[in-house]
Amino acid sequence: MAHSAELRKSRIDAIETTSDCLTDRAGLALFARYVSSIIGLFPLLDRYFGGIRKSRKGLPVPELFKQLLCFFMDGTSFHLTRFDELAQDPGYAASIETPTSQMASSHQVKRFFGAFSFVRYFLFRPILDWFFIWRLKMARPKVIVLNLDTMVMDNDDADAREGVEPTYKKVKGFQPLQLTWGRFIVAAVFRSGSKHSNHADTVRTEVIRVVNLIREKYSATVPIILRTDGGFFDEKNFEAYEALNIGYICGGKLYEDIGEFVRQCPKELYQLYRHGHQQWEILPFGDRRKSWKRFRRALFCRPLTEDGQLLFEFARPNTILYSNLGMGSPIDAALTEAGHAELLTDEGILGLGHGRGSDELVHRALKDFGTEQLPFERFESNAAFYHVMVLAFNLYEAFKEDVTKEVLPVTCYATTLRRRVLDVAGKVVRTGRRVVLKVTKTVCDRLQLQRLWDLATSPPQPDMG
Repeated sequence: MAHSAELRKSRIDAIETTSDCLTDRAGLALFARYVSSIIGLFPLLDRYFGGIRKSRKGLPVPELFKQLLCFFMDGTSFHLTRFDELAQDPGYAASIETPTSQMASSHQVKRFFGAFSFVRYFLFRPILDWFFIWRLKMARPKVIVLNLDTMVMDNDDADAREGVEPTYKKVKGFQPLQLTWGRFIVAAVFRSGSKHSNHADTVRTEVIRVVNLIREKYSATVPIILRTDGGFFDEKNFEAYEALNIGYICGGKLYEDIGEFVRQCPKELYQLYRHGHQQWEILPFGDRRKSWKRFRRALFCRPLTEDGQLLFEFARPNTILYSNLGMGSPIDAALTEAGHAELLTDEGILGLGHGRGSDELVHRALKDFGTEQLPFERFESNAAFYHVMVLAFNLYEAFKEDVTKEVLPVTCYATTLRRRVLDVAGKVVRTGRRVVLKVTKTVCDRLQLQRLWDLATSPPQPDMG
């Protein structure tokens, strides 16, 4: 009977409204405070994009960017009408520290992206450059390993989109070229779907630009290694990398003459490489294609095991890697001086080449964080939307490193962070000239919210000079 009485007391008898300022995204306050506390970010955005604001009646560009970044971080919906919903939510406005009168509408966001021209969306390059140097100076790496690849954005169901074209994945969409470092996208070129990996001279232009940026803003001597797949297999690219004195590891193509050479090589020339439970056979040799001016180092590789299980010979996928490492070029001396001479060996090159698998997870993380479906008909507007999404993604990755790493692993996907940190109920109270965000003690203790708030308020600020 006592138990039944307790149950009756716990039953909800009615639903009513409240005038309290409540939010179901209390954790978003951490991200909003974090991006607002990064010295130099919003002044830089205002410098390059402030001219888009044509009237003093419109929202300041830094404020609009803050709402866009929080929109992507929130991730509830990527339809632009979501801004109209948020404009009616005083709790959301309070959580991102924005007056309700300053909340953007969907029409304002559409006008903002509609103002982007072919020239203007390229102004995101210096923003990504600034971010890259900031994180480099935070991490202080002795070797910089970059990865170059394209990412297909599936817009197959779009009725009319400029640039939505057939891709190699047999869907229609866009195919931006992305240069990544670790979990960050440090350079991006938004392109239509039919542009293949090595289209025109975009690859060489971007690599040269980013390498020169590193040399000028970070270190003139740090060794740089670039990893690419077989889609970028081109001697013109190799010559550009060699002229920059950087290392490269590129997937090659198994031409018929290479296959014949490999079949004729005696078994004793193969080397055995082990990493954990995995084993590979390696055949190092020098190769020169008919149109090439010089020989280059090549590694023929085939796995002997998969997940610890031996593979039948017919089931072993063959691959080939090309590299200039260990060929006596300046990059060899730079790696040796940095204490990474092991990267010049066959095993080191194979290990770096296989590391591309983890680099490609950046594309998966970006799609988990944002959206492949772009909202505009104009190519330039979609390019700007994509670049804002990339900037928000980079800030989300930095946020994990600088703020939430004590409560969540930095490798977690956006879905996990949103569920664990952002989706928190809170109440905003104004008292004694103070604005206070209140959450339950259980949530505060579980997330160490006071500690996270201090970290978000004072993120690390390296010297950007």
